[in-house]
Amino acid sequence: MAAQIPGTDTAAAPAARGRSHRSGFWTVAYAFMIVMAVATLPSPLYGLYRIRDHLSAFMITVVFAIFAAGTIAALLGDRVLAARLGRRRVMLGAVAMMMIAVGLLAAWEALPGLLIGRFLTGIAVGLASGTAITYLIELRLRADPGASAARAQVIGTCVTVGGLGIGPLIAGCLAQWAGEPLVVPYLVFVALGAIALAGLWTVPETGARSAPAAAATAPAGPRSRARLPVPAAAGTLAGFAANGLFAGLSGLFLATTLHHPAHALSGAALFVVFTCGVASQLATVRLPASGVLGLGMASMVAGLTLLVVSVRLSAPSLALFLIAGGLIGAGSGAVFKGTTGLVLAASPPESRIAMTSALVIALYVGLSVPVIGAGVALDLGASSPNTVLGFAILVALGVAASGWALLGRRPSASAPGRLR
Repeated sequence: MAAQIPGTDTAAAPAARGRSHRSGFWTVAYAFMIVMAVATLPSPLYGLYRIRDHLSAFMITVVFAIFAAGTIAALLGDRVLAARLGRRRVMLGAVAMMMIAVGLLAAWEALPGLLIGRFLTGIAVGLASGTAITYLIELRLRADPGASAARAQVIGTCVTVGGLGIGPLIAGCLAQWAGEPLVVPYLVFVALGAIALAGLWTVPETGARSAPAAAATAPAGPRSRARLPVPAAAGTLAGFAANGLFAGLSGLFLATTLHHPAHALSGAALFVVFTCGVASQLATVRLPASGVLGLGMASMVAGLTLLVVSVRLSAPSLALFLIAGGLIGAGSGAVFKGTTGLVLAASPPESRIAMTSALVIALYVGLSVPVIGAGVALDLGASSPNTVLGFAILVALGVAASGWALLGRRPSASAPGRLR
């Protein structure tokens, strides 16, 4: 029997480490939520930017595309950074970059400041999105090795979608009832980011030691298999394209078509969209991925139909517009969850992180880039109702076609890795 070293408590050390990892889990979740909230924070403020900087609808969608470019660039390089620096340092960098971005947006009152600030915001969001969910799962398992990683993954995906709704709600309310609407919301998130930085400084590292060696010695084979199936990418992109339409242009539609220009209402509309996405993910925990995807497709088609009706009525309906947003948000959340479940079930374990990153890239492309087409149409003189109609038809077809392709090709339990 080995002798115990005097002055040590062999039971206390693991318990202390468990507490550290449990508290670290919630600290990382908070930091991730703050960064994600900034992704859509300016959405209810674009009406004010249109006046200040004389922006067209097309230019607003370009701002979204620049944000997407920063996000995708960071996601593409995030695995290398996480391997070299570790999860904690990447998350610290994401929060610090977010604080720099919002500080720039508050201080630089011109279009270049808006463009650069949104690009830096995209980098911060990409760094956090590519690292946070893996970090949360690892912290959960370090705190309780016998626990399931599913709860951590659900919390991570809920933060991914839910944070996108919190930012616009805070910004819209502050813009409505506080002074300096293009400054105060950003300063609030500088303060929230400072709290996140202080908390992250104490969170244990989980992946810094083994990641570089694994990256250096990984064979080329798994990389060649880590290819996202086209229907999965198309479904995720189409599902979040409708969310992108709300995030980029709902304020314009509310003000011009529905005659409700309040900033708080614009923020609340986006909060409804993304909160319903979280609710649909939580409500379908017990359903198989194929069932979740089917429900998401149905919800999205119903929401897009109501969206078209809401803006084409002789007296456009705000209530229908908000209900449509809720159905679209719930549908996109379910489509993302169902698609992710089907893809990961069909992937070898060594490819799952790469698959998740690819799905997140498709999410941000869908959230930001397709809406540029709507901005171009509006800039060329198309009416808002006709623009919404064309956009809804394309998104509905994309969701339906990709969903049916995924459901028709899902692998059996005995043949993983067959989804192509």
